[in-house]
Amino acid sequence: MREDLERLYKRLRGKRTVFVGLGVSNSELAGMLAEEGVSVTACDRRSREELGAVCEALEEKGARLLIGKDYPDAFEGDVLLRTPGMYYRAPALKAFCDGGGVVTSEMELFCELCPCPLFAVTGSDGKTTTTTLISELLSARGQGSGRVHLGGNIGRALLPVLGEISPEDYAAVELSSFQLMSMRCAPDVSVVTNVTPNHLDVHRDMAEYIEAKRNILAHQNAFSATVLGLDDETAAAFAPEVRGRLLGFSLKRPVSSGAYLGADGILYRARGGVATPLLNREEIRLPGMHNVANLLAAVAAVGDLATPETIARVAREFNGVEHRIELARELDGVKWYNDSIATSPTRAIAGLSSFRAKIILIAGGYDKNLSFDPLAPALVEKVKLLILTGPTADKIEASLRRCPCYNGEPSVIRAGDLAGAVAAARSAARAGDVVSLSPASASFDCYPNFEARGRHFKELVNAL
Repeated sequence: MREDLERLYKRLRGKRTVFVGLGVSNSELAGMLAEEGVSVTACDRRSREELGAVCEALEEKGARLLIGKDYPDAFEGDVLLRTPGMYYRAPALKAFCDGGGVVTSEMELFCELCPCPLFAVTGSDGKTTTTTLISELLSARGQGSGRVHLGGNIGRALLPVLGEISPEDYAAVELSSFQLMSMRCAPDVSVVTNVTPNHLDVHRDMAEYIEAKRNILAHQNAFSATVLGLDDETAAAFAPEVRGRLLGFSLKRPVSSGAYLGADGILYRARGGVATPLLNREEIRLPGMHNVANLLAAVAAVGDLATPETIARVAREFNGVEHRIELARELDGVKWYNDSIATSPTRAIAGLSSFRAKIILIAGGYDKNLSFDPLAPALVEKVKLLILTGPTADKIEASLRRCPCYNGEPSVIRAGDLAGAVAAARSAARAGDVVSLSPASASFDCYPNFEARGRHFKELVNAL
């Protein structure tokens, strides 16, 4: 709607606007605002060669670039839009605010200006799959039901297409703790999948991380809905703070409003204590109980907007999201899975639970200051060969060896890098085996993000 864009332009015209980080969320918006006469300065630590065509495109639209060696020690301007991964309490941002500037983000502005119902999802695990499933369920309703716009921490930046979004549409967004820290967003429907230790290399402590997640529901009103993962202690503890309708989802017990997995293996949608059967969990195409939970969260979120028939159809057909227990290749009877999204121990445990037999696991990477002790019992139960690489290799092996249930299995070998790990797995695997990259660690020791790591893994596997 044009009036929403005009509100944005009116807010920023005449103000010096600084973009920090030229990723997906910032580069398109920076160019759009520059074309509308907004004073735009775009900053990025990467060089012109690393950034590629985005530099010339921004300059042609009138933006000023401070990149590579010209990246400033301190930012000057009136409004700063930070990249999602930039810590809100970074000293440079505090100095900008102390100097009279305003710090916001593309997603914060979108949530404020969005003209259509907004579904927002956060959590330590399952955010992307749950958000995508919400989008799929809403899209599957057929013609005449409005378009669905997928974005936030996944998909495209949504603020640049604000003018294309109508009140009859829907927006489904994934929000990370880094995005939520500074947001005062009031989604129509909020979802918290779970809250387990993560990103403690950036957040000052677990309390700050939990508080960031809580922000997704803290500003909702009485006409909103909040979906909480009731099997997770921290997420369930948010219940007293819910302002509107409280919905839950659970793998373990029935819920009065929301969605749950029954003892009979049937998924149910519940409203006011009345349960409607949907489908058997064995019919769900995505592997793993964690994906049953993700589907339940999405079902609870969309409510009556999707019929039981639509829910069952999507559950049977949805293939999943790249890098999430993604079958990369089957070669000589060995199945290779890309689970690069597993950047924490809890995500790796969820991935391991998807396989019935013991597997060959490739793990290790950047250290986010997380404990690997909770992972150790799953390694003993689900892994026959553990191939470790990266800075967390020592911590993972130490957690395994001090686990009371460890009896010498799985065996552990080391690899210098991902290529070496794939080669070692290739040598060890036999027909019928499963090899999974499920690192339990972030990727920043070697890759800019988990997607780049997952793509490299698939390239290596497909080159075998």
